Amino acid sequence: MHSFEFNTVARIISGVDSALGLGSQCEHLNMQRPLLVTDPGLMSIGLVQPIVAALEKAGLAPLIFDQVCEDPPEDTVTAAENMAREGGVDGVIAVGGGSSMDVAKVVAVLLGGDQVLAEIYGVGQVAGSRLPLILVPTTAGTGSEVTPVAVITTGKTTKAGVSSPVLLPDVAVLDAGLTLGLPPTITAMTGVDAMVHAIEAYTSRHKKNPLSDNLALNALQLLSRNIRTAVHEGGNREARENMLLGACLAGQAFANAPVGGVHALAYPLGGHYHIPHGLSNSLVLPSVLSFNAPEANVLYAELAEIVIGAPVAGGEEAKTAALIAALRQLIDEVSLPATLQQAGVKESDLEMLATDAMLQQRLLVNNPRDVEYADALAIYQAAYGNAA
Repeated sequence: MHSFEFNTVARIISGVDSALGLGSQCEHLNMQRPLLVTDPGLMSIGLVQPIVAALEKAGLAPLIFDQVCEDPPEDTVTAAENMAREGGVDGVIAVGGGSSMDVAKVVAVLLGGDQVLAEIYGVGQVAGSRLPLILVPTTAGTGSEVTPVAVITTGKTTKAGVSSPVLLPDVAVLDAGLTLGLPPTITAMTGVDAMVHAIEAYTSRHKKNPLSDNLALNALQLLSRNIRTAVHEGGNREARENMLLGACLAGQAFANAPVGGVHALAYPLGGHYHIPHGLSNSLVLPSVLSFNAPEANVLYAELAEIVIGAPVAGGEEAKTAALIAALRQLIDEVSLPATLQQAGVKESDLEMLATDAMLQQRLLVNNPRDVEYADALAIYQAAYGNAA
């Protein structure tokens, strides 16, 4: 067995209404004046207010920053940081999707050290500590509550990541009750995103290890068996709990065995077209897997029966083909666009997207097959027309 390193969150709490018990977690972390990071949508539907009330009942004085948008820009981070400094906070809590959790991670680091935002971009650039940090996801997708990464928008079409074990929170709270109101489309996009995390972690070229493998397999099973129910029966509590746990397990997997080509080709779609991250992954997933198949048939074959939920006949190539076909069918059944064309991408932009994808070398190095510019273009062309 090759040597490996595995890091994850110190404490994970799972259970319906567990978010209402944040007061005791704050007490454990010596938090009295936390910054609560969320978005205006969750505030408008009243999802956050019971948590705030529970914190106040526990004797805390939370300061609310509710201006997080999708793909948060640097200005949002700065605004949250300034509010926190002026308010004298001593910890950070996020209640929301990946965007809110990413902002909370970065703000906790900026408040806990002496660096500015530009200095912490990249891998291992965080030099200091951070404030106590609790993350509460409201979608079953990003797994950000258990990953050491945050992604911030740096320009009109560019993003940068902060990757450091310091970003792992003290506590991740999985409260499936917070996901019951998710619309079907968001449930579908985030669910497929989590499945991609599991698939890419299981096939990651450099840091794949026994722990990440087991997490990825369990995650993929939970997600595959429950995503349709969660999409079409949004009030099904069991399906929601299984999706949230599956997303968390997938997050732990790819936090240690990083993602590859699917994410690398998805990022330019988000940057140029502002397509939600989960949908961007979904749009290129079958085509990237088809491209990877010559190098990853053995591993894809092992995933086929998990996704399909039944025995698959034939050898590795046949099982890989069955996996890709099953994923295409799943994408159709949860009513997501199947092609780049259906998602509004211009065919004339595919070369530009391929050029941008080649900038994602920190992800491409993890892909099971080398990706050159011509390969990226061919993948986009296949995804544009839903070709195999």
